[in-house]
Amino acid sequence: METSAMKTYEVRTHGCQMNVHDSERISGLLESAGYVDLAGLAADERPQAPDVVVFNTCAVRENADNKLYGNLGHLRPVKQDNPGMQIAVGGCLAQKDRATIVEKAPWVDVVFGTHNVGSLPVLLERARHNAEAQVEILESLETFPSTLPTRRDSAYSGWVSISVGCNNTCTFCIVPSLRGKEKDRRPGEILAEIEALLQQGVVEITLLGQNVNSYGVEFGDRLAFGKLLRACGDIEGLERVRFTSPHPAAFTDDVIDAMAETPNVMPSLHMPLQSGSDRVLKEMRRSYRSTKFLGILDRVRERIPHAAITTDLIVGFPGETEEDFQDTLDVVRASRFSSAFTFQYSVRPGTPAATMPDQLPKSVVQQRFDRLIELQEEISWSENRTVEGRTVEVLVAPGEGRKDAETQRLSGRAQDNRLVHFAVPDGAERPRPGDMVEVDVTYGAPHHLVADGALTGGTYRVRRTAGGDAWEALQAGATPGASPKPAVSLGMPSIGKPATPPPSTPACSL
Repeated sequence: METSAMKTYEVRTHGCQMNVHDSERISGLLESAGYVDLAGLAADERPQAPDVVVFNTCAVRENADNKLYGNLGHLRPVKQDNPGMQIAVGGCLAQKDRATIVEKAPWVDVVFGTHNVGSLPVLLERARHNAEAQVEILESLETFPSTLPTRRDSAYSGWVSISVGCNNTCTFCIVPSLRGKEKDRRPGEILAEIEALLQQGVVEITLLGQNVNSYGVEFGDRLAFGKLLRACGDIEGLERVRFTSPHPAAFTDDVIDAMAETPNVMPSLHMPLQSGSDRVLKEMRRSYRSTKFLGILDRVRERIPHAAITTDLIVGFPGETEEDFQDTLDVVRASRFSSAFTFQYSVRPGTPAATMPDQLPKSVVQQRFDRLIELQEEISWSENRTVEGRTVEVLVAPGEGRKDAETQRLSGRAQDNRLVHFAVPDGAERPRPGDMVEVDVTYGAPHHLVADGALTGGTYRVRRTAGGDAWEALQAGATPGASPKPAVSLGMPSIGKPATPPPSTPACSL
């Protein structure tokens, strides 16, 4: 292969699922502009450095900016040795620190925000032509990201944005000021994108939104999200539907009913608690209280008994007392989360919480954090032990287990999104990533399940899927030693508010 004229790129992603999906779009844009993914080349074909490195940043954590500038510092000598190389910084931190990135790192060529991802190729070319940094940050979304070309990371699984932005005002969160007010897509466009993904071999989709269950607020239908879930159930060939992340304040019983009554909507739910103290929730401007939160979990488990529920928790919010923290521990015990993403509160300039009095000492926050982790570890382990002896269906992944090679196991996700490492009996059919396999769980560890039942005559059933076919086709055309990804898919039509449906319109007409 001739590599001298080839332009290569690398995208480095930090942050949430929204950023991961945005990075797929950044990759799609660069590929459409003639660049080639560095990871897609064999090791001996890769240049010393990519022509373009893009940092897609997050602004949620306290050390996000330190991490960015540290990474940029490491790239400075690389760029000096490769004068044609370009560096771009996008995402939430770029939106927030637009005025300082080029000042602190003058070797950066392009800074772009969360609202103008589609401008990246033009900005790179302009920076090259003008020989000076290009900074372009829009204050509001002009084009919904789904209209952009996308290069997915997975052959069999895909993200689908149903909304962007957030209308909440949580005092610890800077995202609304960086992502803007909520913008919703038309239901028909969402379903059309899902259908297009299925044509490419995708069997699992995850609906994305900053507050995914408030979908419909822009066009005045508070039941729109439940209707959308039911409409996904009517799509032939769509095996699994997930969504993230809902907000407890907007979580309604019609969504629980839709989850319970739509077979391809998976029995997993990520429900961010943040704090179990009602006083702290009020200070956070989280418009629910612990009783409401626990009531939601009770109703979910009543309708979906085997649902696995995960959460987000913040320890050490300004003014949090030991009594407040004990309230959090009590709610965590009652909630029985299968796992939790647990964070130590960190000051984010620009948020109301950053200027609140009674910021807690690091030592106090760390001690509480350790206690919470210890409790959740016990609960996670106990909850996973309840799955022992159960037959689960696993969507096989290319490799989610670090020790799979040593243990001779394969890995994937159960319907409830638990990670499963399973054994393949000697002489049995070996499933491909994207295929489904039924196996018996033999052990529940704190962070995963082990399913070795097939080694002693237990269940082992492989079901080949279009997702497995898509993965296999991708490998067939891959360069040895490379990391192949699906081809770039074109963007979907632009958004706009849907026409108000007549009162008699049934849910399936979405």
